[in-house]
Amino acid sequence: MQALMKTTLFNQRSAIVFKHFNRKGWSLFAALGKVVLIGVLSVPTLTYAKASGMATRHTDEAADSLSFGEQRIDEVQITGSRAPLTARQSAKIVEVISRDDIHRAEAQTINDVLKLATGVDVRQRGGFGVQTDISINGGTFDQISILLNGMPLSSPQTGHNAADFPVSLDDIDHIEVLEGAAARVFGSSAFSGAINIVTTSAVSNGHQFGGHATVEGGSYGTFGGDAGASWAFAKNGAMALSGGYTQSDGGTDNADFRKRRGFWQGNWRSAVAGLSWQAGITSQDYGANTFYSARFPNQFEWTRRYMGSVKGTIRPFQQATTTSLELVPMIYAHRDFDHYQLTKGSEGAKAGENYHRTDVYGASLSLNVDWVAGKTSAGADIRREQIWSTAYGDLQAEDKWKDISGTDRMYDHRGRRTNTSLFLEHNIVTRWLTLSAGVMANKNTGLDEDFRFFPGVDISFHPNDHWKVYAGWNKALRVPTYTDLYTSNSAQQGDIHLKPERNSMFKIGSRYRVNGFDVLLSGFYSRGRNMIDWVYETEASTKYQAMNIGKLNNMGYNVEANLNLTTLLGIAAGAREPVKVKVGYAYIHQKHETDREIYRSLYALEYLRHKVVAEVSHPIVARLSASWAMRYQQRMNGYHPYTKLDGRLAWTEPHWQLYVKADNITAHRYYDLGSVKQPGLWVMAGAKVSF
Repeated sequence: MQALMKTTLFNQRSAIVFKHFNRKGWSLFAALGKVVLIGVLSVPTLTYAKASGMATRHTDEAADSLSFGEQRIDEVQITGSRAPLTARQSAKIVEVISRDDIHRAEAQTINDVLKLATGVDVRQRGGFGVQTDISINGGTFDQISILLNGMPLSSPQTGHNAADFPVSLDDIDHIEVLEGAAARVFGSSAFSGAINIVTTSAVSNGHQFGGHATVEGGSYGTFGGDAGASWAFAKNGAMALSGGYTQSDGGTDNADFRKRRGFWQGNWRSAVAGLSWQAGITSQDYGANTFYSARFPNQFEWTRRYMGSVKGTIRPFQQATTTSLELVPMIYAHRDFDHYQLTKGSEGAKAGENYHRTDVYGASLSLNVDWVAGKTSAGADIRREQIWSTAYGDLQAEDKWKDISGTDRMYDHRGRRTNTSLFLEHNIVTRWLTLSAGVMANKNTGLDEDFRFFPGVDISFHPNDHWKVYAGWNKALRVPTYTDLYTSNSAQQGDIHLKPERNSMFKIGSRYRVNGFDVLLSGFYSRGRNMIDWVYETEASTKYQAMNIGKLNNMGYNVEANLNLTTLLGIAAGAREPVKVKVGYAYIHQKHETDREIYRSLYALEYLRHKVVAEVSHPIVARLSASWAMRYQQRMNGYHPYTKLDGRLAWTEPHWQLYVKADNITAHRYYDLGSVKQPGLWVMAGAKVSF
């Protein structure tokens, strides 16, 4: 295939691209005299391949991602439903941030990439994603589900640490962003949306081994690097291993940090079965600045995460012509450690020092049936959540206390709960229409022994390859975290009597796409009840109180356009990067009703009223290219709006790249969260090699 791509064809013929295949003996014979293009997934990406895994990646040999590649997205599976559906079939629209998009962006971390997603709100206290809260459509950081290759990473302790990822940008194939309540797809934690990070392997195109290494340094004493390698084994297997380290002074007071990570993944596949696995570790030490309150500017925290999962795929009836059956079992677990000091260096419970260990382990099983009446999916997920802590949970008898390694303290509090979810979904798929309806039944022993039901229905109409119109309604519930329930210190007070949050969301939208142009318009209305926030009840309050703040309705819309000017203008890009432009705008209006006195909100009422994003990437000369990103935000609850401009220059050769990145080019000092002023101009330079 590579030889064909690199050879000049003097007797060129028109190309036929097969979208559908059958088993008739004459199917391919009909294409004699033509060039036949057939997309093939390489072994390492068979398990995790998603929408942009093969469709939007840009190489010198492949067509750009908003022409030929974008058309093929419609034929590849995405995670917008429980049943496996292609992007064209899906009743939802899932935003896919491709590997090509990630590598073009001026971004250091996954969190930086998500800032440029129109409907996503990323709030940070420091650089490089060390202290980051991620939310969607006016929700909070505790109301979304974070997944890595389909494995849930969300912690029952707090959503503050959900973004501790064991992977770097070089490990990622693409990121899927599903906006809106998605309980029947991802479980109760997907209260206002979900983000699924999908990794990739460098072994492809017949190579048995591949690797990469990056080193960079820059402002505020920042330096670090990443390296990874992948290799094929046996006949149908592949593995990849990567790791990285970064440290920095942080750019603001008490924002210094050290980050370490490691990640291992692999997969194996036969004709009727497949197996994939992953394991990762993250380690972070950082000055937590004014994490809980501006009254304590010298807070400190370190976190550790150990995670892993094993997933299987079994298709026992591959030869069936009318019905196909797929079983997908998975087991997963992660253990998180958290050491927090209200004042750095001050030890003991009275000084506000706490230790936490959270264990999450679970198993899931999905059954997917493709039959004459449509596509049906049924499944179950059972997850055990447990926390050992010096502060969170119920006080245990002394003989049950556990030692805390490296200290003379002991875990003397414990919290346990079991979350059971049962899923059922059916999809009716026709040439122009998809109707998807389902329900999740959920029981959490942290509440009671009763099942609660969360239905949802989505419908999409796609009359041709260019237009898609969709609408949906889904319900969700969120159980309070252990931080919501048990926190008690000089700055915050939890409440063990908190009620779970409830949400009902309506979404409508439309998408239009042709070669080189893609525009999406969507609107939503979210009806929230018993919403949880941390508030000052009066002007004289000195502690933030966890509280059910009543009814909270969010309504808004997003509009986003992507253009490939090289394709639209019919310019031959050759080896040069195409000219791409992205523009997005998000608007949210909030209506709050409560019978409780509230003077100041810490999270739920601090939503983004306006957000504008704009990205431009273009070639300069030869292999020198540039990318620019502008973000404007106006946050409610007393924040001043700001505009931030970032840029990146890169010289790219087939196996190496030199780059310079500039974050906050105008050195504008702004606030994302609380009273933490963000750094000014932050410049990084680096080199990357691949083989």
